[in-house]
Amino acid sequence: MNSDELDVKKITVMLVDDHPMVQGGLRACLSFYEDIKIVGSTTEGKEALNKALELKPDVILMDISMPFMNGIDATEIITEQLDDTKVLIFSMHDSAEFVTSSIQAGASGYILKDTTSEEVYYAIKAVSNGKTHFSSSIAKVLVESPVRAGNEKLTTREQVILSYIAQGNSSKEIARKLNISFRTVEAHRRNIKAKLNIDSLAELVRYAVNHGLVES
Repeated sequence: MNSDELDVKKITVMLVDDHPMVQGGLRACLSFYEDIKIVGSTTEGKEALNKALELKPDVILMDISMPFMNGIDATEIITEQLDDTKVLIFSMHDSAEFVTSSIQAGASGYILKDTTSEEVYYAIKAVSNGKTHFSSSIAKVLVESPVRAGNEKLTTREQVILSYIAQGNSSKEIARKLNISFRTVEAHRRNIKAKLNIDSLAELVRYAVNHGLVES
């Protein structure tokens, strides 16, 4: 097996952070993992859009506070244009406002800059596999933020579908995984929102985390 074949199995990662020391630290800690390959980096959100379209990485490690375009706006545009690229927020901000805005923008996870290198690696692996990952303190923020929930409980099928939704799967993807029709998934999605009195994806993810339906 040649080196090119080995590269195919690596998770390609792009770094977006306006602090060179942070990028240097990430490169150093991720260099120990043979299944991670950093394919590019940039220091601001607007340039991240062009590089993401060019490189199409599996995962983008995205800061929030950056010049020209913040990471949340960049995340929203990137996730709309690149279905196979997952964005993992890597930030010092731990407020509910930043967390929920990031999730609404399409981020698959949110970890803090004081996290360990092992968790950074685990988070990259998780989101690259279509899951979500939140630092424990971020998961706590989601749990403690009030969720508008009704009294009706979800059925087992609805819980499974909500779990897939919270992991970033589209209705089409959920239908394929559960071997049911797209229309059935959409009907379940409407029922879930009605039962929980929830409209936004951020609140659905928060509910899923709070009730153990998604990994944190």
